[in-house]
Formats: sequence, structure tokens, C-alpha cells
Amino acid sequence: MFLFIVLFLNFQELMSKEMAKINQDVLMLREDQAPKVGASLSQSEPRKISMVGIKPHIPDLNVKLCSDFDEEEKGEIGKAFQNLAGLKTHDACYVDHKLLYELKVEIIARLPCFEYWKLQFLNKKFLQLLKSCEIFRVRQERGLVKPYVILHSGAVSNWEMFDKDFKTFRRLPKIPSSEYCFFYSGKETVSVGTQLIVIGKEIDELVVFRYELENHKWFKGPSMITPRAMYGSASHGITAFFAGGIKMDENGNLVVVQTVEKYNADTKRWTMINGMHKARKFSSGCFLRGKFYVLGGRDDNDKHLTCGESYDETTDSWELIPDMLKYMTVIAHSQSPPLIAVVDDNLYMLETSLNELRVYDINTNIWKKVGVVPVSANASFGWGIAFKSMGDRLLVIGTSHSWHRKTVVHSCRPSPDVEEQHWEEIKHWCVGAELPQFIHNCCVMFA
Repeated sequence: MFLFIVLFLNFQELMSKEMAKINQDVLMLREDQAPKVGASLSQSEPRKISMVGIKPHIPDLNVKLCSDFDEEEKGEIGKAFQNLAGLKTHDACYVDHKLLYELKVEIIARLPCFEYWKLQFLNKKFLQLLKSCEIFRVRQERGLVKPYVILHSGAVSNWEMFDKDFKTFRRLPKIPSSEYCFFYSGKETVSVGTQLIVIGKEIDELVVFRYELENHKWFKGPSMITPRAMYGSASHGITAFFAGGIKMDENGNLVVVQTVEKYNADTKRWTMINGMHKARKFSSGCFLRGKFYVLGGRDDNDKHLTCGESYDETTDSWELIPDMLKYMTVIAHSQSPPLIAVVDDNLYMLETSLNELRVYDINTNIWKKVGVVPVSANASFGWGIAFKSMGDRLLVIGTSHSWHRKTVVHSCRPSPDVEEQHWEEIKHWCVGAELPQFIHNCCVMFA
């Protein structure tokens, strides 16, 4: 146990020094070679440097010392561990290499996710460790997972990933699509595990792109079994569900569907499940108390639906919930899908017509008003507003009620028993990132 603690402290100190060194190196990289992290990277002057010859001095605590180190370094590292642990030379072979590997994972798991991409510059084994997803598994088991908000402001702009306090951000790479149509048409996003799924339209088809946090790269595919748009979706852990939507039939006609499929982030595969009772488009989805819910939307006659449905994965069956949105006001035919979010097993909705926050009573099928939301969602019929669950908090981003109509960010810890929620404005927006006037896409990744 003593050896574990000593090695932990020593390696943590070395890691901090090396990350600081890499931070300085990254500042000299061209903007398209390294992601932006907060103000320091976003304001750096782009210059080219050669990465050849950079040899970090962090010991690779694996079964064997990595071949990236020369013999002199190996000797120095070995002596350092012996001295720290109070071992003699002939005792060095008794160090538990499995313990050292686990120690490395435990330390890296405690670094911010924004720092992980830098591991690829250390050596090959650090890169392999990052791609193995072992770090994210440990973060999950140790309760180190944190929410990250991913925003997209439309057209050719990149997705930007923020920490929950919006003090640090990271600009994701540009999606590798060569189609003009993809960037300038509507896109839909959902976060599942450590992946961001983006579905949009290229000239001839709907395409799926996925961003993998551990690789900091975009990949195309795999395609949905039934390509669709305007669906209701939600994720839970490594699984995301996509319900209903609009597909194109063999004759080129648009058809509203009731089919449902799910995506597994680990296997990167799509699976069909039982379809809903109703065909619907422009609906919203969420996970509530272990079930996947789909609310509202419009049917194949373009009529607004007031019913909802819940899916039980254990029985692979759907339950129809009549009048779930019976008292929701429709202010325009082109109104956005319901803005919903789940916090502490309670379902909240932003009533866009009145800018009100409501909570759902699952036992009585009734929505109760629990205050006013500090954004003007009714100005654009609910479009361009981000309303998401962020762990134990609700997050809302939209235009303020003030006369100059600036974009504001607020969060609160909601309570279904309080008549008026206490919203806190996030004023210290990180330098280098722009707060868009209209939010095209928003999702929250837990990693």
C-alpha cells in the first residue's frame, strides 16, 4: 500500500510537469493541428513546429519499459522507483507490474477530459491506453464522470465542447464531409457514451457521422437500418434510441414512420426493436425511470399529437399514454418539438408559448407549473433554444427577456415542490468561444 501511494504521488507530479510542457508545445501548433482549449489555445498565434524528436520524460508504467525510452532513461527511471519505494537493486524485480499499470490508469482518469488528446504525443502505449476506453471505464466506476455541453451554431461552424461551468472549451475537428448540402441543411445530434452522433443530409442520402472523444476524430457511419430524420431520440449509457421520423420510400416519397431502432456505442451497431403505436415526426425523447419515452410530434396527416408512449426494454413493448400533452399550447404549426429534460427522475418541460417550466406527475398524467424560464422561447416558437439535463441541474440557453435580446446561459437545481426555481446566470463565458444567437444543435455528453 505504501508503494502504491508513493508511486501515485510521484507519477502525478511527473504527469503534471509533462502536461505543462506539452501545453507549451501545443501553443505553437497550427490552429488546424490542435484543438482549442480555453483562452490560451484560442488566442495563440499559429506556427508550425516539428514534433519529431519530442521525447517526454514520463515513465511508462506498463509491463515493460516502453521502447520509446533509451537505456539511460530506463536506468534513471528504475533508480527513481527503487529510491522512492525504499527498494534495493535486487528487490526491483518484485514490483507488481499490474499495480503500476492500474496506477497509471487511476491517475490519468483524474485528469480533465480536455487533456486526453495530448496523450498521443507521449508514446505509443499511452495512445493505446487512450483508445482502449479503459480510462473512461475507470472514470465511470469511480464516479469521476462529468457533463460536457456540445453546441453547434449552424452552417460550416464546428461543434464546440464546454465544461459544465463554461470556463473551458474545446473546438471539435470539422466533419469530413465534402457535401455542401450536409453543412447547410438541418442536422440532428445525440450523445451516447463518449460518442457524438450527427445525422444529416448529403445530396443523395442521409448520412451518419460519429465523433469519438478518445480519438478526437470523426468517422462516417455506420448507417441506420432505416435512414430517417425528424425523429425522437434519447440515450442512456452506451445505448441510444431513435423513434419515428420521416423516411423516403422507394418511390421518393416522404413517409412518417413508427419504426424504432437503437444504437450501441461499444459495438457501433444498429438494431431494430418493436415499433410504436403511432407514426410520428418532430417528437422528443427521454429516459425516465428506466424507460424510453417519446412525446408529442405530428402524425402522417401533419396533425399535432397529444399522446406519448413509453418503451420497456425488458419486455420489448410500448405503452400508449393518452393526453400526455393535452394542455400544451400550440402557438404555431411550425412549433418546435417539445423541449424536455430529466433531472433526478423527474421530467421537466419548457412550455414555449408561456416561457414556463413544468414538471410531469407520472402517476396522475398532469403537468404542474414550477416557475418561469429566463429565456424568450416563444419568440422563435421554441427553435434555437437549448434545454437540457446536466447531471443534477437544468441548463437553458436562449435569448433574454431584455430589450437588447442577448443570448444568455442559465442553470438551476430544479425541485418539483418549489413554485419558483432559482436560476443562476453563467456570465463568465470562456474567452475565445462565441455564444451563438441561435442554437442549432445541443447535447450533453457524460464522460
